[in-house]
Amino acid sequence: MNHIAAAGELLSAANYNSMRKIPGVGGAMMTALMASAAFLGNPQAFAQSPSAPSVTVPSVTVTAPKTQRHSNPISPARRSSGTRTRRTQTARRPETAAEPKPFAQSQDARTGTEGYFANSTSVATKSNTPIVNIPQSLAVITHEQIRDQNYQGLTDVTRYVPSVAVHQGEGNRDELVIRGVDSSANFFVNGFRDDVQYFRDLYNAQSIEVLKGPSALTFGRGAGGGVLNRTLKEADGTRIYEATAQTGSWGDRRASLDAGQAVNENVAARLNVFYEGSDAFRDFNHLERYGINPTVTLKPDDFTRIKLSYEYYHDGRTADRGNPSQSLPGGVTRFNPTTPFAPNGNLQTFFGSPSLNTAQATVQTGMAIIEHDFQNGLSVRNGTIAADYQKFYQNVYPTGGPLAGAVNAADTAVNLGAYQHTTNRDNVFNQTDFTYKGWTGPIAHTVGFGTEFGRQTGVDIRNTGIFPNGTNTIVQNPFAPTYFGPVTFIHHFTGVNGDGVTTPDSNSRYRLNVESGYLRDTIEFSRALQLIVGTRFDRFEMSALDMNTNINRNRTDNLVSPQAAVVVKPMETMSVYTAYSISYLPASGDQFSSLNDGTLILQPQKFENTEVGMKWNINPRLLFSTAIYNLNRTNQPIADGNNPGFFLPSGATLTRGFEASLVGYVTDQWQSSLAYAYTDAKITSATSATVVPGNRVQLVPYNQFAWWNKYQFTPMWAAALGIIYFGDSFASSDDTVRLPGFVRFDAGVYATIDANWRAQLTIENIFNRGYWASADGNNNISPGQGRTVRIQASYRF
Repeated sequence: MNHIAAAGELLSAANYNSMRKIPGVGGAMMTALMASAAFLGNPQAFAQSPSAPSVTVPSVTVTAPKTQRHSNPISPARRSSGTRTRRTQTARRPETAAEPKPFAQSQDARTGTEGYFANSTSVATKSNTPIVNIPQSLAVITHEQIRDQNYQGLTDVTRYVPSVAVHQGEGNRDELVIRGVDSSANFFVNGFRDDVQYFRDLYNAQSIEVLKGPSALTFGRGAGGGVLNRTLKEADGTRIYEATAQTGSWGDRRASLDAGQAVNENVAARLNVFYEGSDAFRDFNHLERYGINPTVTLKPDDFTRIKLSYEYYHDGRTADRGNPSQSLPGGVTRFNPTTPFAPNGNLQTFFGSPSLNTAQATVQTGMAIIEHDFQNGLSVRNGTIAADYQKFYQNVYPTGGPLAGAVNAADTAVNLGAYQHTTNRDNVFNQTDFTYKGWTGPIAHTVGFGTEFGRQTGVDIRNTGIFPNGTNTIVQNPFAPTYFGPVTFIHHFTGVNGDGVTTPDSNSRYRLNVESGYLRDTIEFSRALQLIVGTRFDRFEMSALDMNTNINRNRTDNLVSPQAAVVVKPMETMSVYTAYSISYLPASGDQFSSLNDGTLILQPQKFENTEVGMKWNINPRLLFSTAIYNLNRTNQPIADGNNPGFFLPSGATLTRGFEASLVGYVTDQWQSSLAYAYTDAKITSATSATVVPGNRVQLVPYNQFAWWNKYQFTPMWAAALGIIYFGDSFASSDDTVRLPGFVRFDAGVYATIDANWRAQLTIENIFNRGYWASADGNNNISPGQGRTVRIQASYRF
């Protein structure tokens, strides 16, 4: 009050005459000011003094601004704070014309993403959920980590994710082994199935999410070991205009543009486009790819979003199925395994044809997503994707002959074979997902329910290559194995042609209809205890026309996949959980391209997982996760030796493992992505004469370790160092070809020059270490890439 009184004295009656002379200060205004001053200086005296000026203060009516109903998105930090209200209202500062509200929350703000850390995701539960509350092992690779590491392929970034191994994929596609389960189909984009076999690029990726364990409740069929989802950059109203140019080893040249902003308060647009051309570490290999992805977001009102996206993407490269293995004088067995063959230690030698080996994919995708919040606890998302995949690949590669493509013990001969394959497909999926948040007495519920309908149609046509010798194989010198001659590709109908081909080539036209529904309830008894229960029903109606025989076969599978979990939260930033889940893979397989009399009667494969884990936000931007699990795979088909073309559904594998990761900001300057996994994946019931109980599952090491660190030394300069350790594994599950473990170091240097310019230098495999990176069987083994340097400059305008 002393300060208030002093302020009043400054406007005392002594200044009355001088104030009266101030232009624009009228009598009424001056009188009001003097009255206020007198009151502030001495309110009691003002009330009692007879000499105080007589003042009549005009009445003032204050009208509260008209309430504007608009959404109040809760930040991920507040979502995870544990504060629960039943429809409480929060006072807001009125918006004015001078303060236009943002078009929408940015993708980073919505998920609490900063640097390498992400606080929440909608991938696992279909509603934005703090990762600490998700009872399943999950890794999120943010766009900043993708940019900083700057690897050339999608699967390369997963080497820093525990329990994930890279499969060669016949040199024409992305393929992963997650928790001992191999799949080329468990890839998704914005939650939609993206299951055709091709190489994807990261030019329009906002993040990569790897969800481990059976995930049928969210994603449907398959998903036994886990899934990989790409979340794409969207038009969220954030202004960005960034052009990037890159060059580097093997003649790499790449340019990209990311441009977007809010057009007005109801429309935002964004465009991502890129081109890359490059040679490769391996002799005669090359790459050319490009893509364009315009997106538009419409906001009819504060509660509705309409997101539209179209992408045209092309990837063309040399298909390379790698090197054969080395035969041994006494033969190879699981008790006497061999190793890959490299002529004179040269890992760059190409076992194929420079003119014939190719993998071409052209993908056109359209997406439309509508999101609406009813403002009564219920929200809905309806999304549709239509995708056209044109895929063709052709290979000359080590195979065939008495050693199935291995180099003979005398190192004088290796057999090469050839084939071409067309696997075009059209996908259409529609998903409707409702989320309702409500209460039953003191118990909170988050109920998710919805449907998925889809149709997938395509062709699967394979032709066998015949060499000038009139057979399907040719013998090459393993020290000069590259083949420069012609190959004639012939479709074999009967498998009896006198050229060494004993089985007919595939020639199938297929159709799959999918109808699914799911229900999940997250029951929150208190802030410390949650129960999650859910189930999904899938109906698969498969039809395949064998165009070799003109026989049409049909099969229908009705599958129920349950999931349950208990989450205990000793503190708001920590969760301890136990979870149980089941997924199924129909007998038609990952790529469901055909049906025959044998697969027509097989039961689906079953994946049953039990997991116990813990997640802890050590600080607001650092997440520690760990889990132990038991994944049992049963009903794997085994060829029936007494009945060709038929199978016995008694194959099985068991994967037991432990994994841990630490991702985020250790300090304000130090970001870390640390991962470790121990994986014991074993065959428990024979799946062939050589794949027998006790064998280790292909490409799965006992131990994996990866650690990427970035340190910001000054506002301008930062540097990163990464290390990958991958233990020894086997090229196939017969355990006859051992792939030695390896250690690889990567690094990066980053310069933020000013508000516009940024540059980076990244080095993959700093010490040029030779290693075997992946395989597709015993005689298709890919060496790791040698030292690779990339220089990149970005300009924001």
